[in-house]
Amino acid sequence: MHLAAHFPGVNSTTVWTDPRSRSQIDFASFEALARTAERGRFDFFFLAEGLRLREQKGLIHDLDVVGRPESLTLLNALAAVTDRLGLAATVNTTFNEPYELARRLATLDHLSGGRAGWNVVTSSDAFTGENFRRGGYLDRADRYTRAAEFVATARELWDSWTPPEPGRPDAPYGSPRPFAHSGPQFRIEGEFTVARPPQGHPVVIQAGDSDEGREFAAAAADVIFTRHGTLEAGRAFYADTKRRLATYGRKPADLKIMPGVTVVIGDTDSEAQERAAEIRGQQVSGQTALLAAEQIWGRDLSSYDPDGPLPAFDPDPDVRLAQGRVRHADPLAEAARWRALSEAKGLSLRGTVIETTTRQSFVGSPETVAEAFDTFVRTDAADGFILVPHLTPGGLDDVVDRVVPLLQERGVFRTEYAGTTLRSHLGLPHPVPKG
Repeated sequence: MHLAAHFPGVNSTTVWTDPRSRSQIDFASFEALARTAERGRFDFFFLAEGLRLREQKGLIHDLDVVGRPESLTLLNALAAVTDRLGLAATVNTTFNEPYELARRLATLDHLSGGRAGWNVVTSSDAFTGENFRRGGYLDRADRYTRAAEFVATARELWDSWTPPEPGRPDAPYGSPRPFAHSGPQFRIEGEFTVARPPQGHPVVIQAGDSDEGREFAAAAADVIFTRHGTLEAGRAFYADTKRRLATYGRKPADLKIMPGVTVVIGDTDSEAQERAAEIRGQQVSGQTALLAAEQIWGRDLSSYDPDGPLPAFDPDPDVRLAQGRVRHADPLAEAARWRALSEAKGLSLRGTVIETTTRQSFVGSPETVAEAFDTFVRTDAADGFILVPHLTPGGLDDVVDRVVPLLQERGVFRTEYAGTTLRSHLGLPHPVPKG
């Protein structure tokens, strides 16, 4: 079983107003959560990306009140205060260039002794693109085309150093060879400035559940970061994604499937359920519920009662109040889904938001959660989990102190790190250089 920790920052899963929650931007918070993950022998620490502050009705969204620091800078700092924990950064292929990003990832891999990971994401968001010189220039259909060539180009660059030869103390890291890449997206040539990373290639992670995302992961990723709600849905996703690997000459073990999940622990199952309900109530305040509904309806709903019914009118699909957030592809269809759910379960607007935004959650006593984790992995619904705590930096303590020891007793999770690199934690092969 593989476990990773996500630093959520201020987000929809976070209760950032809780008195136990500390700074979302001070380095001490990142360091504390990373040290907890390493104490639990987790595979890696995971950071998301924010390239523009999100807005709603022309104002900065309350989830972005503390800003969004840059991931690779943070992970380089964390490399100095951790020893074995993998360090994975989310970095966009739409708004970066392969040469520069390959340098930054290779540098992190060297500085950390082979613990770098790269969560590959794409964007067609013109609002975010306004922060970059080319703006929102990339059509949605082209996102994965560029991403695939981007990753392949980065790998060409990492492979462009000749390995060190015995008896050559003057070239302990080998030597650069000229490279030349010419493709539809990029045409670059020269010599790469950083020696081949200790892992050969930093671990590549793909986030997303879409058909395009699954295909991209099957072709190019080492880990896929997913969301699926039930054991049955997880098994279906697992089987479908692993099946695609054969097309690219890969084995099922070459891609690890790790859904993002939340965990709530109590002394008993009933106590944990009460805590989970309380947390969801904190995560989805009345204001948060109205903001979520506005993203679908495209109308100011601030005068509505969040504990009352859904708006009676249909959304206007041509109006957008939120910027920088994932847009619902069909607001009319999404509103219809919300109405059907609300009517079937007798939910208020806020209750409907809670119901539709809840992640895969494990709620119960430590024994219940350990059993559920084991069942998911043993029955091919996942290879492990990326844990998303609702508090930072102390949100992992219950899992590390009360669930991990039970998994270790079952013999399904490591008691010590066997290797020093992220690839070794994940059981991934060391890439053989090409060329």
